[in-house]
Amino acid sequence: MDLGVHLPLMEFEGEGQSLARLQATVDAAREGGFAAVSANDHFVFSTPWLDGPTALAAVLGRSGELTLATTISLVALRGPAPLAKTLVALDVLSGGRLIAGVGPGSSRRDYDAVGIPFEDRWSRFEEAVTILRALLGRAPAPEQTRFYALPDGELLPSPVRDGGVPVWIGSWGSAAGLRRVARLADGWLASAYNTTPEQFTAGRERLAGELDRQGRPTDAFPNALVTMWTYVTEDRTERDRVLHHVLAPLLNRDPDALRERVCIGSAGHCVELLSRYAESGCQRVDIWPMGESAHQVETFATHVAPHISRG
Repeated sequence: MDLGVHLPLMEFEGEGQSLARLQATVDAAREGGFAAVSANDHFVFSTPWLDGPTALAAVLGRSGELTLATTISLVALRGPAPLAKTLVALDVLSGGRLIAGVGPGSSRRDYDAVGIPFEDRWSRFEEAVTILRALLGRAPAPEQTRFYALPDGELLPSPVRDGGVPVWIGSWGSAAGLRRVARLADGWLASAYNTTPEQFTAGRERLAGELDRQGRPTDAFPNALVTMWTYVTEDRTERDRVLHHVLAPLLNRDPDALRERVCIGSAGHCVELLSRYAESGCQRVDIWPMGESAHQVETFATHVAPHISRG
């Protein structure tokens, strides 16, 4: 099982935003043996949030051979053609290291920000993904569209790799969501705080069945677990402060339920949780440090990563 790290796009407890903060996180990930760096997407949120694709572009020169991933981008809101143009630029400038993770998003506020009805998200998302896959060189263009225009001509430059930029879809593991992944995606992005190792195993099995029904190979179909909120500390008081007063209010979730799903706490807790995911067939986990991003990545690389049973 590989490890990735989310770029620190959010502010935690007023720590501020800077290019240096992004670069230090990527440097720590590269030096710590991580495999990927990823960026998420919100237009409107309860805390300041940097634009994900812009942040990925800002750290290209520091990323070495790390895989770059959007986890996810809001394709239905950004529009498939503008997003494709941005993603291909990242792919070209990185030498073909991009994974395009997309999803419909779960926040009504993001939809309100661009004047798109939240109730239309699923129909818009399916069409947007179909167009995006065509523009990224993964599939033929649809013959008809309802919500989005098809460009009159090829978007250039083209992706670096033969076969285009792989498109992964985020799903919390519902039957409908995994059917959508099997039909439209090149990989599955699961959400750490919305699942457990046991649920991830069940999701993989359900997805394998859906892939088989689509006549697609199951063994080579990739996955990753993202938004693994992380704060490694041996201090229980500090652990509880981050859980109860930072993460739980941010997500509007019960802190006791979150405790068992995220890597907030001792190194031993993180090792045990991630080893269970490795055993469940998870191929990559992207941690999201809750503040002190570069320091947390270094701490994780030293005290957690070497002890994970990688499956």
